[in-house]
Amino acid sequence: MFIRALSLRDFRSWEHAELELSPGRTVFLGSNGNGKTNLLEAIGYLATLGSHRVAADAPLIRMGAQRARIGATVVNTGRELRVDIELNQGAANRAQINRSPVRRPREILGILQTVLFAPEDLALVRGDPGERRRFLDELCTARLPRLAGVRSDYDRVLRQRSALLKTAGRQARSRADLSTLDVWDGHLAEHASVLLAERLRLVHDLYPHLAQSYRSIAPESRPAAIAYRSAYLPPEFLDPAREPQSDDTAALEEIMLRELAAARTKELERGVCLVGPHRDDLDLVLGDAPAKGFASHGESWSFALALRLGAFDLLRSTGAEPVLLLDDVFAELDRRRRTALAEVAAGAEQVLITAAVPEDVPAELAAAPLRVETTGESTHRTSRIVEHAPGFA
Repeated sequence: MFIRALSLRDFRSWEHAELELSPGRTVFLGSNGNGKTNLLEAIGYLATLGSHRVAADAPLIRMGAQRARIGATVVNTGRELRVDIELNQGAANRAQINRSPVRRPREILGILQTVLFAPEDLALVRGDPGERRRFLDELCTARLPRLAGVRSDYDRVLRQRSALLKTAGRQARSRADLSTLDVWDGHLAEHASVLLAERLRLVHDLYPHLAQSYRSIAPESRPAAIAYRSAYLPPEFLDPAREPQSDDTAALEEIMLRELAAARTKELERGVCLVGPHRDDLDLVLGDAPAKGFASHGESWSFALALRLGAFDLLRSTGAEPVLLLDDVFAELDRRRRTALAEVAAGAEQVLITAAVPEDVPAELAAAPLRVETTGESTHRTSRIVEHAPGFA
């Protein structure tokens, strides 16, 4: 899989851009603040419908504009598809496939697959559980695009059920309130069971890729492992060596319904939903100790890098090879980690890299350079590709 053409309109610092890209390795060179990362962020948005830098869409729209547009022509096993999305201020986003509108933006998921390495990846190890849940869910959706609808439905039901818990907890907990809560329990369990089954399947499938990637990066370190953490699932479901079963979804739905019933009194007292995948985590383990709080800075970087390398290997082994996005990461890595990442990048179909200077990119990658600069006044600066940068020394 590779991107043949990329177009931007009023996205971040880019007023307009039309880029022709090729398979192989391309590096966008430029000083910090010139808009290099914005290019990779736009590509990542087409793949995931989210940014790796901000939670909301509003900052992605160029200052003074009402909407931003991202478009790409994606080539997958010889077949071309054009995908476009429009981000709107104060209105719903809109998407197109081959210039034809689709009902929901999430219908474009799966056309483009990417794996992004960025300095923010350290939060996968040192950040809060939300970072790791997002990692799991985005990778699950890359493997199974329809899961985007399940995630959306789960979030909607969770919000409505949480609002009902707050209302019922403040009032006299009338029979009508509790009857309605029974209905929402059923909806929550239905969507949660599908999401849980895919997360558990992913952890099982990712485990060996993660372990091997970590060994290649830090062979002298303790072995790395991952496991799904949940306070309400039976221990046998949490063993990453457990083979997923065809009836897991039904079994998980029953568990959810039972646990929701058991937690109802506490939920009414606190006015929050205490059971569900929104409270789970991914345990990252080095040897016998959790990576978070015990891993050194180098070990934390190795683990974060191994998670991304493992994800890339997993996607490549089960479908079309994703586009590899490397956002200014080589400058953050020591020689061994740079070499491990460069080896993967050297064999990928398409790699897009950002770097401040050519020396930050391993010479063996032989990346085709493009220079990115900004022009204009300080409050209205615009990014642009100004020239093909000189070759690497």
